[in-house]
Amino acid sequence: MIMKDFLKTFLASFTALVIYGIIAFIILFGWAISGLTGLFGSDSGTPVMPESAVLTIDMGTLSLAEQTREADVLEMLQGGGAAQSLGVFDAVAAINAAAFDPAVKYIYLKPDSASGGTAQLEELRNALQNFRTSGKAVVSYIENPTNAGYYLASVSDKIYMTPHNGITNMFNGLSSQLIFLKDALDFLGVNVQLIRHGKYKSAGETFIRNSSSKENMEQNEAMVMSMWNSWKNAIAKSRDIKPEDLDRMLNELELVLPGDFLEKGLVDELLTYDQLQDKIAMLFMVDKFEDVKTISLQDYAQMNGPGNPMANDKIAIIYAEGEIVDGDGTTEVAGDRFAKIIKSVREDKSVKAVVLRVNSPGGSVLASEKIKTQIDSLKTQVPVIASYGDYAASGGYWISANCDYIYADETTLTGSIGVFSMIPDLQKTLNDKLHVNITAVNSNKHADMYGMMRPLDRQEKDMMQGIIENIYDKFTSLVAQGRNMSVEDVDAIAQGRVWTGAQALEIGLVDAIGTLETALLHAAALAGAEGGIGNIQIVEYPKPQTTLEMLNSRLNGEGLIEMPASLKGISTAFKDWSESQSGKVYARIPYAIEIK
Repeated sequence: MIMKDFLKTFLASFTALVIYGIIAFIILFGWAISGLTGLFGSDSGTPVMPESAVLTIDMGTLSLAEQTREADVLEMLQGGGAAQSLGVFDAVAAINAAAFDPAVKYIYLKPDSASGGTAQLEELRNALQNFRTSGKAVVSYIENPTNAGYYLASVSDKIYMTPHNGITNMFNGLSSQLIFLKDALDFLGVNVQLIRHGKYKSAGETFIRNSSSKENMEQNEAMVMSMWNSWKNAIAKSRDIKPEDLDRMLNELELVLPGDFLEKGLVDELLTYDQLQDKIAMLFMVDKFEDVKTISLQDYAQMNGPGNPMANDKIAIIYAEGEIVDGDGTTEVAGDRFAKIIKSVREDKSVKAVVLRVNSPGGSVLASEKIKTQIDSLKTQVPVIASYGDYAASGGYWISANCDYIYADETTLTGSIGVFSMIPDLQKTLNDKLHVNITAVNSNKHADMYGMMRPLDRQEKDMMQGIIENIYDKFTSLVAQGRNMSVEDVDAIAQGRVWTGAQALEIGLVDAIGTLETALLHAAALAGAEGGIGNIQIVEYPKPQTTLEMLNSRLNGEGLIEMPASLKGISTAFKDWSESQSGKVYARIPYAIEIK
């Protein structure tokens, strides 16, 4: 704990010095005073809607997120962050508004560089599909096809692609990589003691195996294929091809050059950028591209927010996004903080219904139970509808299983009803590798069982297994109660197994496939709002952090470094490990999925 606190303080202090140094440099040279003013929330100008415009969605500049939030200064200084993140529901609401706005002629989509959570991409694509039903067109232009980019573009009326042969084709199907560290840990002399219930509960396998267990491989193969089938079928339907033909094209590497995409019917025409500009002008019914007026989705969303902010009655969206952790922190889903938030929503008599938006792989059992207790109390006052994003697994499922109705996207990862705890033994590492010897002085026999300086004895393992079994029984019982199932039926689909939303619908873990918008419409109906979402005020909790609040959180050591998705699962597992000396028990999945 001393070393952990030291590292946290050191990183926070070092980052603070770097950031303050950069800001001082900027001020010294005076080139970005107005830019800093914009960053920190001052008025930088309200977007103006032309009388007639093309709504543009450039996935290279659009940072799609769960909630709309201000700029993350540290991400921007690291060279990776967009000026602002656009919440998926705000994006969907804007596209819905554009469908009936006579000033918006059509949507131009640039899908290159699309990335993000599977549910966010799925919900954006659904909104584009709904836009087309209004009679307006969606047109796309692809230069470098990717899985996420082509999935979005496939919904378009017309897909154009560059004719240049220098494209990099990354549209080749979905893949998941499992990483195992046992051999490395054996080399370092680290003995990881995993106590769990659930043969599919694979969160600790990273540390105790050098290859996947049969059960973990089974669930991963089923999970990836379920996600791919959802995307493949959507693409095939939009392009009027057979799903099996799309599989063949990818398996046989038939999509290499732009001409291949055209020949196979995946794009409609090959156009240079100059030819594309002529096409955009023609669709806008002007002579020159220079006469085409455009407005970005980000700007249009700023002018067309969801709901009616003047209405007295409210629907609250509670965003449970991130790992479920103990405490009152301002990042992740901190149990004490969220319990207070939910209680405040319950006490607000103007709130007539609640949507619990879960985008969490789980985490602390204690924090999950605190949140669930408040959700149960909230349910006695108003309807609570759950909407699942990319993840609603383990602790994420724990907190929402008892909601009145549950919606999931087809590619949501959910379930993972299982429990585990890890306690590392570093005795060999210190003795054999570092030649450091530790002698424990105990008042009682088991006083040093969480000290990580010796393996657990049989009595201690049995005690820990008993804790795990007790929590697993509680988990399956609360799911059985919330889903109106028997404990035996829950156990049969539990065991820590992860399911996609499409699979979860078949086995009864969710009620329907639907988006956040679907859940809000359901909540509005239960709240008695005539006219749906448009006649009720929508309020969001927790309130998105301002730029200054995010900067303060970062300087306090919260979320200092944004790492690639491929490492997030390992990072979280190491975090679990680092805290395991306290005997914490977790309900979470090890996956961190980002589609590109």
